[in-house]
Amino acid sequence: MNLATIIDPHPADANALISRGKVTTYGQLRDQVASLRGGLEALGVGRGDRVVLLYANKRFFVDAYLATIGLGAVAVPLNPASPSAEIEREIAAVGAKVVFVGPISQASWVGVHRERVPTVEHVVAADTSEIPDAVRFEDLMQHDPVPVVDVEPDDLAVLMFTSGTVGHPQAAMLSHGNLLANLEQNLTTPGRLRSDDVVFGVLPLFHIFGLNVVLNLSLMVGACLVLVMRFDPSTAIDTIAERGITVVPGAPPMWVAWSQFAEAEPTAFAGVRLALTGAARMPEESIRRMRARFGVELREGYGLTEASPVVTSSVGVEQKPGSIGRVLDGVKVRLVDEDGDDVPLGDTGEIWVQGPSVFKGYWEDPPATARAITPDGWLRTGDVAVADEDGYLYIVDRAKDLIIVSGFNVYPAEVEEVIGEYPGVAEVAVVGVAHPHTGEAVKAYVVLHEGVETDEEQVIAWCRDHLARYKCPTKVLFVEQLPKGMGGKILRRILR
Repeated sequence: MNLATIIDPHPADANALISRGKVTTYGQLRDQVASLRGGLEALGVGRGDRVVLLYANKRFFVDAYLATIGLGAVAVPLNPASPSAEIEREIAAVGAKVVFVGPISQASWVGVHRERVPTVEHVVAADTSEIPDAVRFEDLMQHDPVPVVDVEPDDLAVLMFTSGTVGHPQAAMLSHGNLLANLEQNLTTPGRLRSDDVVFGVLPLFHIFGLNVVLNLSLMVGACLVLVMRFDPSTAIDTIAERGITVVPGAPPMWVAWSQFAEAEPTAFAGVRLALTGAARMPEESIRRMRARFGVELREGYGLTEASPVVTSSVGVEQKPGSIGRVLDGVKVRLVDEDGDDVPLGDTGEIWVQGPSVFKGYWEDPPATARAITPDGWLRTGDVAVADEDGYLYIVDRAKDLIIVSGFNVYPAEVEEVIGEYPGVAEVAVVGVAHPHTGEAVKAYVVLHEGVETDEEQVIAWCRDHLARYKCPTKVLFVEQLPKGMGGKILRRILR
């Protein structure tokens, strides 16, 4: 078995991808991926080797991803817009052998200190003018094709960086079996994806929602995926009409933007049969506006990277306001109290998940894995929910201190560590605050050493040099002291 074979059963002339206006059929995609497998094999890539993908949503990502896992190697999708320092840390953490660099990530890659990523043997780029030692992507595509490598279900397919359930960003280990199990679980829903669907692919492919729910699921059923690199409400509506989009998955900020987009015609989503949202809580007012203005019924779900990702879905079932739907077939869920005991129906409890889609743990971090997964295989999500008598779940709280910006997890500890390295900072605390477009934003409270002078913009600029933009604070307040408890722990609830 191998996850990469999901593209094999479909007609050669059926459309698989549309990227920057160019159509790629399933037959063409199979040929491209097979040749690129040959190119990667010629570079010495084999089972278990880590291959980093620094690409936006375009065909190059799909080719490189499928070729990598098809060889039994491990794909590591990273945010191509991240600054050099963050890319450097993540590549070093996984010991990558090959790095694919796209136009967006090229400047950041040039800023990476190569001596700090000594495992990298080859860099692959479309434009090698600024990376003289790089291998041209097109040259790799000229190799003779090689077949897909047979792997075991427990063999790793992907390492996905996530703030996870344990604090600092970790690389979650997802196997071929994990990802395939969640694809099959998604296909048990009554309103499931079909081969005649055209899917709007704007969710970033370096995010698990975009990778497995959008890309892998579309390719598995033989649908056509329209890859979109950036979201703009107006041009996105044009694309939906021009391409005949039938399925639109998106994080809440995308739907909020459309619900407030006054220029949109009432018929803008007339051809859309399935509108999906997840990754963060969807504002109910925006759900009502989408229904009233466009006749769109948003189907909300719940998941996390460590579950590959989908746990619950409201696709194909009755909508209940505020609910994240029902648990997928093949997934087990418990709501438990602080002692790990099941709570009575109607009481709140932490969501625990078990099943074949639960990840293998965090890369080279057994203690963090042990904190996330119980000895009998239950994933502790840190999210708190309540269930009704019909089996619908409702999120009432989430992992302590977690901030969700445009559907992306941000842990305060990571941001605090970076701000703490800024010259003159004595103490720092970071919290999430409500934001009309991104759901939440990052706000930092900073205590400076005596005599130090700086300003908000300088601190934010420092963060942008070291963190992905969505992790950077939008507001920095300088204070004389931070509120602390008896044991000296910072009281974030007071700051919030």
